[in-house]
Amino acid sequence: MNAITVELGLQLENALCELAERVNVIVVRGAGGNFSVGGDFHELERLRAAGPEALRPLFENFGRACAAISGLPVPVVAVVEGNATAGGFELMQASDIALVRADAKLADNHANFGQVPGGGSSQRLPRLIGRQRALGHILSGERLSGEQAAEWGLAYRSFAPDAFEEGVAAFVERLAGKDRTALGKIKRLVHDGLKMPLVDGLAKELATVIDHVGGDAAGAGITSFTRSEGA
Repeated sequence: MNAITVELGLQLENALCELAERVNVIVVRGAGGNFSVGGDFHELERLRAAGPEALRPLFENFGRACAAISGLPVPVVAVVEGNATAGGFELMQASDIALVRADAKLADNHANFGQVPGGGSSQRLPRLIGRQRALGHILSGERLSGEQAAEWGLAYRSFAPDAFEEGVAAFVERLAGKDRTALGKIKRLVHDGLKMPLVDGLAKELATVIDHVGGDAAGAGITSFTRSEGA
């Protein structure tokens, strides 16, 4: 069920960075009908036997993969079905956009096993949905459906099971057909803006739009629009 290992975290980061150089949008999707159930408990036991420091690569590799997403120049879309728990739920949180199947089973269920989040949930989830919902969810380990996740703002859109594949394909195709440079700049503005005061974010947006609209690529888009409007 796509459990997270030391090697998976490493390869995930490598794949994300490599794909970002040659595609307009990256889709992260689990194999076999599930997104990911989080850390591999068999690997956790093996690493624990070697001492606390042996555990560090497991959490560091996965943490770097999740952290890399915000810095990539293209949108990263998590396509979530089946189970997305613990680390899988954390990867969904780290993605730029999440599309979920309405009957997906989502949870930060670390507390159910006497564990503590290690893939960013204690930090990202409160920023996404607020302290009350984040603490209530993480401490209780209660399961969410894909539909609930969309209602909470954890996903952009929830699709009924019979509309999931078609809905995901249409949305991803829509993103992939847009100007790569513009999408990259918009993504950077949003991620950077969340880390700074509003006045600074607005100043950054102003500088970005002037630079972008004044460039050749944006100029071509404006010219194309005005010509089609005249036709």
